[in-house]
Amino acid sequence: MNQLAHLGGTPARQKPFPAWPVYDGGEERALLEVLHSGQWWSGNPSYHNSHDETPLSKAMAFEREFAAFHGVRHGLACASGTAALELALKAAGVGPGDEVIVPPYTFLATASAPLLLGAVPVFCDIEPRTLNLDPARLEEAITPRTKAIIPVHFAGLAADMERIVAIARPRGIFVLEDAAHGHGGSSQGRRLGALADASIFSFQASKNMTAGEGGIVLTNNAEIAELCNSYLWAGRKVGRPWYEHFRLGWNYRITEFQAAILIEQLKRLPKQTARRMRNGLRLNELLREVPGIQPLAIPEWVTEHAFHLYIFRLDAQKFGLEREQFLRLLQAEGIPCSGGYSQPLYRNPLFVENNFHGNGHPLALSGEYLDYLQYCDKCPVAEQACQDVVWIEHRVLLGDMEDMEDVAQAVRKIYEFQHEIKAVSA
Repeated sequence: MNQLAHLGGTPARQKPFPAWPVYDGGEERALLEVLHSGQWWSGNPSYHNSHDETPLSKAMAFEREFAAFHGVRHGLACASGTAALELALKAAGVGPGDEVIVPPYTFLATASAPLLLGAVPVFCDIEPRTLNLDPARLEEAITPRTKAIIPVHFAGLAADMERIVAIARPRGIFVLEDAAHGHGGSSQGRRLGALADASIFSFQASKNMTAGEGGIVLTNNAEIAELCNSYLWAGRKVGRPWYEHFRLGWNYRITEFQAAILIEQLKRLPKQTARRMRNGLRLNELLREVPGIQPLAIPEWVTEHAFHLYIFRLDAQKFGLEREQFLRLLQAEGIPCSGGYSQPLYRNPLFVENNFHGNGHPLALSGEYLDYLQYCDKCPVAEQACQDVVWIEHRVLLGDMEDMEDVAQAVRKIYEFQHEIKAVSA
């Protein structure tokens, strides 16, 4: 093994990993079908004629196929994962003054969707071994104002939904799975997205299924489904005239082009998930042998890990290098990686400065100030994760076993030659 690429050696990885997104003739044919049909938007005939026998739009077909794949009765496709969060929370009755419990280690939308409805995000810390919402910390976050809880299946690893639902259900708290990372994953034999009152998925460009953008709400609750459908269709009501509106809603529709792509993406998802999991488990085996490298745990309830991200924690003391230096070296060795979130959500200026006035949030109107920096002490696991976690893109796991060996070799190489870096830095 030669010296580190950072110092002029040959990188451990010298060819590209699989590209993302993955597509083939299926997507091409589906897009051309929509193009030539002239039906470019997801018109819903049920709004103006419940007996209309017009063939299903691509959007409606995708909704049914995606819901069936998850064993759920209703699917409501929309413009983005953020839109899906808003729709599901609004349908559950979340509104001004309500509290919504969210993890601090997630994308902004998990917490900003409640804010956009006038509600207040309350942060609950995560588990160190999974980076998912910690059920042991959940009860202390619940107050009489708690309306909903949004556990995130972070990186595609199933949260402990059994414990979370058991805490929420007796209290009448709505549980919404944020499965934006969870495509193809499962827990105790049930698909992620089918484990609570409702769930959402994202189809943004980086996700394990993508149409560039898009989202969907899944639920078995007919009332929630009806309300989501109405809200995303500008407050319309099934069976009523097109220009009749019953409630304040949005235009959050998905396009026929996006839906056509997603129908094809869904077809290859099971094989891709199996490959990601097989490679992720192999990478776990290889990296556990390196001092200071700790892959995330896979709890006993996880049937399939979606591996939207491959994540491990770096113990700088045991490994011998700080994370930022390690990341630069790993990238130089040809491995696409990052440190993920630089800070928990509550440290963002949006929360620190209470910048909620943009949508007339009731807190802004009342002048009430929330001290979100209190969570710096309440969420020590999230704080630490932002310092020691390493992310590797899911496309890497679409390679073969030899590719996993290259990743592990790069990490071992850095560990074995770290003295060179220290000597240069001295």
